Amino acid sequence: MSGAVKGWCPGALRPMESGDGLVVRVRPHGGRLTAAQALRLADLAETAGSGMIDLGSRAHLQLRGVRAAALPELHAALADMELLDPDPAQEARRNILTTPVWREEDATPRLVAALEAALADGPVLPPKFGFAVDTGAAAVLGGASADIRIERAGDGLILRADGMVLGEPVTEAEAPARALALARWFAAGGGGRMAQRIAAGTLPPLEATTPPLTGAPLCPGPTPFGACRALPFGQMEVAVLRHLAVAPLRLTPWRSVVVEGCADLPPHPGLIDRADDPLLRVVACTGAPGCASASVETRALARRLALLVPEGAVLHLSGCAKGCAHPKPATLTLTGREGAFDLIVEGRPDAPPRLRGLAPETIPEILGDHLAPRL
Repeated sequence: MSGAVKGWCPGALRPMESGDGLVVRVRPHGGRLTAAQALRLADLAETAGSGMIDLGSRAHLQLRGVRAAALPELHAALADMELLDPDPAQEARRNILTTPVWREEDATPRLVAALEAALADGPVLPPKFGFAVDTGAAAVLGGASADIRIERAGDGLILRADGMVLGEPVTEAEAPARALALARWFAAGGGGRMAQRIAAGTLPPLEATTPPLTGAPLCPGPTPFGACRALPFGQMEVAVLRHLAVAPLRLTPWRSVVVEGCADLPPHPGLIDRADDPLLRVVACTGAPGCASASVETRALARRLALLVPEGAVLHLSGCAKGCAHPKPATLTLTGREGAFDLIVEGRPDAPPRLRGLAPETIPEILGDHLAPRL
């Protein structure tokens, strides 16, 4: 099918083939959907795809199981909602993570719009290279993936390269152009990620003098910005999106959604509304059969194992060694390989395992032994 790519970071214009059909990624401007956009996306996910929607770690939506024949109609609808870029290259550059904790009086929406405009003529960057506009009352996206960050500091804004502790003070007017200049500097030096280059000793041309003013990520429950609800393993059916679409939605990199201005929201079995829910301690990718790279089922097993994971620990179930759902180290990681699992302690999914070839039915007892010292 024209435009479909297997094993690539998907987009709306470059969908990715997976085990359950095409994956079409939608990047809302500013990480925000109006209620009308959310309802229409729910309809499209149902009519063009499988009715399943993923919320990714960069605050984007992925419609799953999309049929190739439905792409023209889907693209037309996304364009009508102003959720489609002019071409795949511009779509790839518009990889901007927006803080969900902005208020009407701060600069965040203006900065995102200005950065989008600047990146329209930006350099070619690696597929996973991204930007963060973290300019609410405090910077809260430090744990999320981004290479170039515009952040809140004590006296204003800074531009910070991921991997550096300090950033360069900038004004709102300067920030987008300086971010673009930093991206051009990176592109001229090759591929990879910003933090890797800095760790190798190559420092960017920044007058880095100022740390960000940091705050905590949002947790499920009431917030000053609206009701925050998390999605188990970052996935929902269309009924859940319709349940949320009573007001504008802010998407977060923590696989949660803030229902703007909503003091409370009726409970729904497909949503997490408590910060202490055990499901929040488990990360699991799509797994088999939905992902063609996976040889193991992940999410049903993750639900069974969640109650074994103590507070403060993270269990990651990865269908393969790529670790798409959580590329960082976890307390324990179970990596699928040839229909069984390898157990990795305090490592990434591709790290050397402590145990190999574990059958799913043996894992609860083994997991308990490895987590027992933490209880």
